[in-house]
Amino acid sequence: MNTTFKKTVISALTLAMVLGGSTAAFADGKGKERDKAKNDDWKDRYEFRYDNKKDDDKKYAGKDNNVNIKLSFDDLKGKDVEWAARYIASLASKRVFEGYEDGTFQPRKTISRIEAITAAVRLMGLRDQAESDAAKQANLNFKDADKIKKDYPWATGYVSVALQNDLFLETDDKVQPEKEADRLWATMLLVKALKLQDEAKAKMNAQLPFKDAKQIPAGAVGYVAVALERNLIDGYEDNTFRPYKPVTRAELAALLDRTGTQLPDRTSVKGTVNAAVSNNLLPVKLQNNTTVNVELDANAFIFRNGAKVAATELRAGDQVLIRTYNGKAIYVEVLNQTNDSEQRVDFTVTGTLNNYTLNSKGQLATISINQSVNGGVQSAVYGVSPELYISGDLSLLTAGRSLELRGKNQIVHTIIIR
Repeated sequence: MNTTFKKTVISALTLAMVLGGSTAAFADGKGKERDKAKNDDWKDRYEFRYDNKKDDDKKYAGKDNNVNIKLSFDDLKGKDVEWAARYIASLASKRVFEGYEDGTFQPRKTISRIEAITAAVRLMGLRDQAESDAAKQANLNFKDADKIKKDYPWATGYVSVALQNDLFLETDDKVQPEKEADRLWATMLLVKALKLQDEAKAKMNAQLPFKDAKQIPAGAVGYVAVALERNLIDGYEDNTFRPYKPVTRAELAALLDRTGTQLPDRTSVKGTVNAAVSNNLLPVKLQNNTTVNVELDANAFIFRNGAKVAATELRAGDQVLIRTYNGKAIYVEVLNQTNDSEQRVDFTVTGTLNNYTLNSKGQLATISINQSVNGGVQSAVYGVSPELYISGDLSLLTAGRSLELRGKNQIVHTIIIR
């Protein structure tokens, strides 16, 4: 299922106000400030919008007030890339790393240096600055500056801002925009995005644990050491690092998201779920002790217990991170699950599909799966909730397919297709 939002993007300034207190002053269409009255309604209390007017608090205003945010992609299928779905959705929800104009993400495609630089600058919260007129007209002193301006005119501002923020080495005389980003180069880029160069220099004599550690240049050892300590990257099962292996878009998404957790995030709010979703509203107590009802977008990406799930799986006590768009939540990630056993899913079973039946409306009515029990095969039949959520490719719901069923009171409300 494609998840596309074409509305007004959240203002980082507005979200910062939300994080700072339960009330905030906003600028209306005429530029006047108004103080929102206190109430318990999410939309009334917090007006998430994108203000295109420059003001004293926000130097760089966004240019697009009508953008597409796409969180799910049809080509994100297969065990080799499905693991990256959460990272990709998280980054796309804050417009850091997005798909292509044709609606694909191309997760297996190797990433170019110019794409990686662009994503790193956005991760640092500098997108508006990089897309400002001043940055676009900047003079670049790289030997391949003419190529950048000719073939990647949109990237001039990103290269300029990246240079100003020390994402290049002093000895870099070329951008090499089309060169594949390898694991070592991407690792160093993200450590620099975290402004940890001094820490990396202090660890240049570290002894790295990899069998191929000698392939890593002496001047890069400290960067890899820092990345390992910060859990930005790890090695392979054979205890190699493979520094010059090209990075895929799915892999870079994981690296970016891990890095992003260690940077200030003004695109989200955090809180604790107060009660189950009702009428598409999620009651949440924010960190400032304000309770709000968050309206969920119909296509919201909700991540809990290692999988994309239905809103019905959110439980009171779950600690969540929420990103909104036009006043509705489009991304919800459960950071810590509730320990209340009564709030948990009543049952979770795995097996292979035996068969299913449909009701008069063409919806799933029952589902039967085969399970291995004490060396034998046992079939079990479950009723299916009218509000069923299916994670995975529906076309793969065929006999023999591995499934995970989740439900309550013997009624399945979630099917995860493996």
